[in-house]
Amino acid sequence: MTALTAPLDRLRWTLTDGLTLVGRELARLRQEPGQIVAALLFPAVMVVLFGYVFGSAIRVPGGGDYREYLMPGLFAMVTFSAWLGVMTRTASDASRGVMDRFRSMPMARLAVPFGQTGADLLTGLLMLTVMVTAGLLVGWQPHRGLIPTTQAFLLMILLRYALSWVGVYVGLAVKNDQIADALVPLGLPFTMLSNAFVPTGGMPPWLRLLADWNPVSALTAATRELFGNPGAPSATAAWPLAHPVTTVLLWSATLLAIFVPLSLRAYTRQGR
Repeated sequence: MTALTAPLDRLRWTLTDGLTLVGRELARLRQEPGQIVAALLFPAVMVVLFGYVFGSAIRVPGGGDYREYLMPGLFAMVTFSAWLGVMTRTASDASRGVMDRFRSMPMARLAVPFGQTGADLLTGLLMLTVMVTAGLLVGWQPHRGLIPTTQAFLLMILLRYALSWVGVYVGLAVKNDQIADALVPLGLPFTMLSNAFVPTGGMPPWLRLLADWNPVSALTAATRELFGNPGAPSATAAWPLAHPVTTVLLWSATLLAIFVPLSLRAYTRQGR
């Protein structure tokens, strides 16, 4: 009986400490309202900028409204940004000695990265809500019903959570908020080198290969398919785009399998 209750007690301990740190991260955001406003305005600005400024100059493959083609790409862009925010916050805590204070406290090791990723998941849901509202206002809508629409949003949440663990590891690795800030612009090529804003068919073969295997492209293709929006890939597309839902699930599982243990190892090693 003792052998059974010990793992349950450790799990309960980890969840309790982790939720406490989630609350700590959310409280820190409340103390910095400028960051919240900027984070919430960014999705709405992207909808207007890309939907109206670039929309008139881009043709959708197979026809259709560009804003309906665009919204899944913007959802994927906001999802991919998860690791950048977590990276900068984790690096800031590491450089200011906050991580050292956490290690000196009687708390579960998993609780600290769990708190970072859990808080990002909640703020990500808020950003997603703002973007959905902006999309609906400019004419975007899902067309395939409640279940496929729910599946699309669950895919975004899953991949965002997996990517947030990448941010934890990189933040612990650099241990410097200035270096982390310098790495933020590197996230832009990953989102732009995809099918999020334009079709990949017109790219050079080597560039198209990179774009087709980009997880941003897979998430964009999966959500277009589940929402019933224009631009859903054909069966003759590259494998990740012909099977986008499976690809997103594989990317998420792979990232979690790699970066959860790496993050825990990096957090533990820094305390030695």
